[in-house]
Amino acid sequence: MARKTTDLSTVRRPITSAHGLPNAHYTHPEIYEEETHAVLIAGWSGLAVASDVPEPGDAKPLTFAGVPLLLLRDKGGQIRVFQNTCRHRGMILVDAPRKIEGALRCPYHSWCYATDGRLVSTPHVGGPGHNTHDGIDRDQLGLIEVRSHIWRDIVWINLSGDALAFEDEMSDVMRRWGEFEQPLYHGGPDSTFCLNVRTNWKLAVENYCESYHLPWVHPGLNSYSRLEDHYHIEQPGAFSGQGTRVYRQISDKDGRVFPDFAGLSDYWNAAAEYIAVYPNVLLGVHRDHAFAIVLRPEGPEQTSEHVHLYYASPDVDPALRAENSALWKSVFEEDIFVVEGMQRGRHAIGFDGGRFAPAMDGPTHMFHDWIAARMDVYRARAAAE
Repeated sequence: MARKTTDLSTVRRPITSAHGLPNAHYTHPEIYEEETHAVLIAGWSGLAVASDVPEPGDAKPLTFAGVPLLLLRDKGGQIRVFQNTCRHRGMILVDAPRKIEGALRCPYHSWCYATDGRLVSTPHVGGPGHNTHDGIDRDQLGLIEVRSHIWRDIVWINLSGDALAFEDEMSDVMRRWGEFEQPLYHGGPDSTFCLNVRTNWKLAVENYCESYHLPWVHPGLNSYSRLEDHYHIEQPGAFSGQGTRVYRQISDKDGRVFPDFAGLSDYWNAAAEYIAVYPNVLLGVHRDHAFAIVLRPEGPEQTSEHVHLYYASPDVDPALRAENSALWKSVFEEDIFVVEGMQRGRHAIGFDGGRFAPAMDGPTHMFHDWIAARMDVYRARAAAE
């Protein structure tokens, strides 16, 4: 039986005549699998945040793009990502977040690994009481490490191992926010939350990219940061999003606010920007705090959104910090009915991917075009093999 495929030619047209991605890109298991390889595995994707493993020895198992992974801060303090699989018989090594006090021991046959991935112990591998064997070269059987990079506390991974260097791939967005290249302090347990949403991960990106929906979906925000106060952010092949020129700081009853990031230009006194860094990381910056949302695809029609809030100083008022977390959670929850509604809509027979409002949907069309371009490259390579 022939594999499912899609025609992406209309997606890559200019926005005035383009259609959105076909329904199958949101609902069909075969297209989801193909897109996972073309988009999430081939390039740099967000996995988690370094703050998930704050201390040496902290380990957190994760699954991304169907691959079992282990996020680990080694004994030297370096963040590493390994395949969460013993090199002996493929047993999962860690099945829940925990502290690795000594070596990382496989629960099946007790092969042990250092936190830097080296295989350090193979009990009885040469027979009872013999812990070595000429056929087992420990130096060649360490954990399989996944290429990773930390930027803005996000742990970015390249599962294929053949993407450009992170600094080259992300140079445009790093340059755009160069003023914010300074320490970020995670707000702690009350500054992170997860939303489990019945939608394809791309719809969360598409919605985040644009400000067009603000008057109807976020009336509270729109009451002071109006649609006309926003502008598009578009970098083809890299990121897109929106900015506002009227950011309003949160304050307590005495007028106290969070401390600002150091050395910012006057532009940021009242501005804020919200960028989707392709494929699956949503970022926001303000003069006094920032956030990151890592979208973890859980299947064609399920996504977990992992939200983290950051500040310019580790010493911020706990009550104000909690209020800020509650505010952003309420804003992001307002989007759930939209992305879940669009997901249900993608099951409509004959829906052609929809059209884009030329003056308002540029950032979203740019993301669609990027997905289609990645798919074209992947399919061309597959056909040539």
